[in-house]
Amino acid sequence: MTIDVYLDAVPHWIGGAAVESSDGPRTDIHDPATGRVLRSVLQGSAETVNDAVNDSRRAADAWADTPVPARASVLHRFRSLVVEHTEELASIITSEQGKTLPDARGEVARSVEAIDVSLSAVQQLKGEYADQVANGVDTYSFRQPLGVCVGITPFNFPIMVPVSMFAAAIACGNAFVLKPSDRVPSAAVRLAQMMSEAGLPDGVLNVVQGGTETAEALLDHPDVAAVSFVGSTPVAREIYRRSAQTGKKVQALGGAKNHLVVMPDADLDAAADALVSAAYGAAGQRCMAVTIAVAVGDAAEALVEKTAERARAFKVGPGAETEIDMGPLISQVAINRVRGALERSVEDGGKLVVDGRERSAPGDGYFIGPSLVDNVSVKSDLYRQEVFGPVLGVVRASSLEEALRIVNDNPYGNGATIFTTSGPAARRFTRGVLAGSVGINVPIPVPISWFGFGGWGDSRFGDDGLNYDAYRFYTRSKVVTQRWIEPTQGLAPHFVAAGNQ
Repeated sequence: MTIDVYLDAVPHWIGGAAVESSDGPRTDIHDPATGRVLRSVLQGSAETVNDAVNDSRRAADAWADTPVPARASVLHRFRSLVVEHTEELASIITSEQGKTLPDARGEVARSVEAIDVSLSAVQQLKGEYADQVANGVDTYSFRQPLGVCVGITPFNFPIMVPVSMFAAAIACGNAFVLKPSDRVPSAAVRLAQMMSEAGLPDGVLNVVQGGTETAEALLDHPDVAAVSFVGSTPVAREIYRRSAQTGKKVQALGGAKNHLVVMPDADLDAAADALVSAAYGAAGQRCMAVTIAVAVGDAAEALVEKTAERARAFKVGPGAETEIDMGPLISQVAINRVRGALERSVEDGGKLVVDGRERSAPGDGYFIGPSLVDNVSVKSDLYRQEVFGPVLGVVRASSLEEALRIVNDNPYGNGATIFTTSGPAARRFTRGVLAGSVGINVPIPVPISWFGFGGWGDSRFGDDGLNYDAYRFYTRSKVVTQRWIEPTQGLAPHFVAAGNQ
């Protein structure tokens, strides 16, 4: 039976079933396109967290002993269900997160890609073997699951980020407890039900709804072996500190100020197309959104003009409507943050070329249009701080070397890209830039899931482990050195061993 994710209160999912409660606090979930309350979500208590972790702990050992091909078969069936229910999942995303339906479908497609990569665990979990490292001695290694792993996920990707975590963890033989953002909780419950329909044993994937207190209870639980997090840098830093303090394995991905460098020889039309797509797509609410364009030399004036023209043409409206380029932000708090950033950008000397505050859609939704700020100072708040909204700043540089210094002086290091027709310039940039993901003539340098993903600097704390690297994070290596003594004819084996000691 399909769980109705549109219940008055979004439930937890523990032990293979929805868990509802009439008691305890709840948080309202708003439709970003209208501002209206859709439903509420339960806030998991320490007792709820304990129930979920204990249930996963009980399920973990049996799942770890399940052969890897059998685990992969469950994920194969889950993949088929995700593909089959793409429209349903996209609709859930748009209703609670606000992004356009095409963007939501793209998120589901990237989730399918993440499942495909998790299926490579059959290959990745193979160990190594060294024969005859000494006389009669062989050494081999293999990887084992950790136990109970936790994922704390953000509002901007209600499906892709959770799937990229739990599919990999479960493929590696772990049990997983997911705490989604309480702004977009419904998708997590639907995904958990699909995993159950695919044949996943009860307790291997549990979902606990809630906010900060729920997350803290998960971080402090002694039976949690590893924590994965995606969100803001201050929270990522604290989760890294708190998890490491109790000996947990941790990967905490934080914020970003991603740069797109445009050289004078670049195709400026292609660069402008890339900028509006990368800066304003999903209303700028992506950790890999481009927030700073670095215009080199005489590329600046034409680039600003072309980008402004495209920004003004962006269609803003409810994500469920057709021919919409950009949906709403997630909340009124996000709107206020963007408005404040634009006000300060002018105070800091920036030139507001396109003012998104003039482009809000009708109704009570959380709408604001794309904004473009020229002549941004690298000392300004707009440059130094993550806005997480549809705001693009333009910084001017006289040369590629100056552009590299600008990019590398920023404390974040998630992604950076360059638009150029010069191979030497592109090579200099890719080798010299301090960022985890680098692009050449592409809007957003997110690699396909068969490559690892993670930022540098203040964009990541702790271990690697998203996408292809996940199997390393969700397992630990064991190395065995063995010697088998051949018995001497006529003597019992234990006498031979004793005599050789």
